[in-house]
Amino acid sequence: MTYFSTKTFRHEIGLSAAFRQWRADSHCRFIHGYALAFKITFEAEELDVRNWVVDFGSLKSLRGMLEDQFDHKLLVAEDDPELRHVLELGHLGIAQVRVLPKVGCEAFAHYVFVATEMWLETNGYAPRVRVVSVECMEHGANSAIYTAE
Repeated sequence: MTYFSTKTFRHEIGLSAAFRQWRADSHCRFIHGYALAFKITFEAEELDVRNWVVDFGSLKSLRGMLEDQFDHKLLVAEDDPELRHVLELGHLGIAQVRVLPKVGCEAFAHYVFVATEMWLETNGYAPRVRVVSVECMEHGANSAIYTAE
């Protein structure tokens, strides 16, 4: 038997991030932003002593990681040809810049998946609990999902 639980960090918590898809042929090549949301799905073959997959109350530190990485941040891909200019905004105190291997919903879902796996390990949930998927939502119409399979 497999148990699943989900945690959603909705748009209203304010993970307001700006980024650009520098390779895009559309307006997405310009800096733009969204109040991102994330839905994380966990699974376990066995429940803990409280009959839970994860203690939702313990996810505050995971939320803190999301806030640190995405909330009011300017995210830039490490291969962006304008990286030095974006970093200069950070040096000038105009933006809180975070450099990631890639940007976009798909990349953010993957990033949060890996970070959640590390969080499970650090907080003693692994190997009993695993991350099944992470969905990153720009808004009600656009989202991307990353799974390990």
